[in-house]
Amino acid sequence: MNGFFAYVRDEGLLHGRMEWLVGAIEVAATLIDLVAIAVLLVGAARFLIGYVKAECGPGEDRRKRGLNAERVELGRYILAGLEILIVSDIITTAVSLAMADLVFLGILVVIRSVTSFFLERELETVRRELGEAEEPRTGRA
Repeated sequence: MNGFFAYVRDEGLLHGRMEWLVGAIEVAATLIDLVAIAVLLVGAARFLIGYVKAECGPGEDRRKRGLNAERVELGRYILAGLEILIVSDIITTAVSLAMADLVFLGILVVIRSVTSFFLERELETVRRELGEAEEPRTGRA
């Protein structure tokens, strides 16, 4: 493979004399990935539990509000997981010597940022719907 993506930086101090540190940083990035995955799994589990509770609850309106509240909560977990994954990717790329890794990081950050942006917009819409659904009950005394 020739060209732009085949470019690899020359070894610097970190890779030349401190391979142990590079290894430790790579382990740290892997642990951060695992934390992000754990956050996503916890969010998914909480969503499933909340979803079942909302579906089994009485009343259509209450069911919809419960489901929307669970969607907002799941969205928070997804956003947190994506942010943690970006941190891991930045760390991994910082110790990499390959241009392809830098391009890969750029693509991942763009994809995750776009996903986060649209997810945040959707969550804001659901939050507004939840707020509007609660107004008639709390707005009148």
